Amino acid sequence: MTNSYYFINVIRFTLLVLVQVLVFNRLNFFGFINPMVYILFLYWYPIKENRPVFLGIGFLLGLAIDFFSDTMALHAASTVTIAYLRPTIMRFVFGVNYEFQSFKLSNTTRAQQITFLALLVVAHHIIFFSLEIFSLSNLLLILKKVLFTGSATLVLCLLFGSLFSVSRE
Repeated sequence: MTNSYYFINVIRFTLLVLVQVLVFNRLNFFGFINPMVYILFLYWYPIKENRPVFLGIGFLLGLAIDFFSDTMALHAASTVTIAYLRPTIMRFVFGVNYEFQSFKLSNTTRAQQITFLALLVVAHHIIFFSLEIFSLSNLLLILKKVLFTGSATLVLCLLFGSLFSVSRE
């Protein structure tokens, strides 16, 4: 890969961490909805990259958010888990098509892209809020936070994705 390819991923990583830490961690809609848009990095990360490197980058992404948010590795555990589950989620959403060399996320339908992003967000939020609350007696609270925070995260990620997408014709 070229240097510009790595440069773009470093810029994405840095900007998403900064936007999450400086903007979205300070927002609390209705007192408990705190969107987590940094998940977009794991969504945008190239498909055919080295998986152990991807897991390491997912861990570093979560650790960076944890460092600034003081959340004791909750984000790191969540991001590593969705980085690990990403091939399974892709196989579920795209079928075996994603295993071919010519597969690109931009060549899929908008419904498939939204489904893929939604599944990443839901998996991340279930893990994050289950670890944060850590009590099955509060299952309804976990589900409420997953539903509302996940919805806000998905809407904002779709907005960011449409704002910063590059149209390829």
